[in-house]
Amino acid sequence: MRPRPDLRNLGVAHGVWGEAVAAEHLRRHGFEILERNVRPVERDARLEIDIVAWDRKTDTMVFVEVKQHAALSPYARRLRSVDRRKRLNLRRACNAWRRNNKWHGAFRFDVIEIYGVPGGGKPVIDHISDVVLFAKRGRFVNWS
Repeated sequence: MRPRPDLRNLGVAHGVWGEAVAAEHLRRHGFEILERNVRPVERDARLEIDIVAWDRKTDTMVFVEVKQHAALSPYARRLRSVDRRKRLNLRRACNAWRRNNKWHGAFRFDVIEIYGVPGGGKPVIDHISDVVLFAKRGRFVNWS
């Protein structure tokens, strides 16, 4: 009898793979990767930024959330896994990073969705640029 795979570790492995694919995608498109898996608030592990990158073309700091999915479904909508709570945590993490690094320049928020699994062929990459988390300074936009 074969042991059952630990699905929690499998999900983590797929997420790490997805972040590596996203980082390489950003590099190919002229971004400079500054940090990965940043936790700007030590006491709150939920506040994490997957990738902090510099967009050389627009001189903009880019905060990137990476979502990895096993397959692309024609019935799934974009940004389906970035729910209300996740958006709130991302906004808080970005604000904390900006405060910690004294960043007052231009910034934006991107989501990269990776469809595929390690060893499963070429993944499909959906780079959604300039996702609105901030309507006005310190104001949250509800996507739903």
